[in-house]
Amino acid sequence: MRTIKTVFKIGQGPSSSHTVGPFRAAQWFRDHNPEAGAFEVTLYGSLAYTGEGHGTGKAIRRILPEAKLIFDKETADLPHPNTMLFRAFRDGQLLAEKQIMSIGGGSIRWPRGRTGEEREIYPQTSFGEMRYYCYQGGIRLLDFIKQTEGPGLTPYLATVWDAMKDAVERGLQAEGVLPGGLNLNRRAADLYNTRCYNESSDLTMNRTIAAYAYAVSEENAAEGVVVTAPTCGACGVLPAVLYYMEHDRGFPEEEILDALAVAGLIGNVIRTNASVSGAECGCQAEIGSACSMAAAALASLYRLDDNQIEYAAEIAMEHSLGLTCDPVNGLVQIPCIERNAVAAMRAVSSVNLAQFLTGTRKISFDEVVQTMYRTGKDMDKKYRETSHGGLAALYHYEQES
Repeated sequence: MRTIKTVFKIGQGPSSSHTVGPFRAAQWFRDHNPEAGAFEVTLYGSLAYTGEGHGTGKAIRRILPEAKLIFDKETADLPHPNTMLFRAFRDGQLLAEKQIMSIGGGSIRWPRGRTGEEREIYPQTSFGEMRYYCYQGGIRLLDFIKQTEGPGLTPYLATVWDAMKDAVERGLQAEGVLPGGLNLNRRAADLYNTRCYNESSDLTMNRTIAAYAYAVSEENAAEGVVVTAPTCGACGVLPAVLYYMEHDRGFPEEEILDALAVAGLIGNVIRTNASVSGAECGCQAEIGSACSMAAAALASLYRLDDNQIEYAAEIAMEHSLGLTCDPVNGLVQIPCIERNAVAAMRAVSSVNLAQFLTGTRKISFDEVVQTMYRTGKDMDKKYRETSHGGLAALYHYEQES
């Protein structure tokens, strides 16, 4: 399993699969074909169906300004729902071509092989293997992560955390209508500043965490700079929970960075054994994964034991199973922004349950990850980021009625 650094990528929204991944693919292809005079990029599957709404073309043209873009909605039997074909030309002659897949979280891969993004550093591939290693060695999960990753992890996570905090703070200050045509107003500032009459402390906490999630998700929808956690579409969940713990509860940054490390390991386990791609497994792979990461991070921050950390992550994923990816108009706005806030609050609830009920649990985290992957593969493709089913389809119907 690769370093957890690859789970957290700082990039421009609104979609890690549709903007960050294609941007990186275009960059790689350009750098490997410096003598090319022209480029052509064909987008297939989910990239063809929702790429315009997600800004895929703009992401590619930031690297290849004159590239010809083709949105192929007909070709089937793809190696991945987010497949691209890059072609380079010189004097009208084909110079090179490469099929590249955007596999979620901003990562890219070839159909037969790896990109060499990072070397494998974890011999273990499942959470159960890691927890058993920790048990045998008498160490905590966090200690295991630091031993495996080495001294470069904490400085990297500090950079990641700065970017997450910046996204929260920008989002809380911003106002106006989000781009894309849905005329959706930013609501983070109102949510943060509007207190209900006789508001309880629990409601204040939920409202504040939700406001932080809205802030980051709205920044993402506005094509601002965010951090994949594990994707752009789910980028508001983890920062919302951890920002609240630092800003409102006073946890020191050193402990927040440790919590980020645990979250990264959870995201890495999911990515290794299943998927974090909405186009491959629905929104359960994005929001469900983000909710598990946030729950594990919070449990670690509370210094719960490894068994409780696992249970918190398992609860968060289990109750996200079956969640479809059906973005209205192909935009990362409805239901995505609100869904980030709900998942952030669910992460807190998952930790609360795990503190009391861990001894009674029957399902392991690895089992729920496998279930999520199988559920995603069983989903009709119209519920996997094509905007052909669910809310997206109903919204179009009502607009046309």
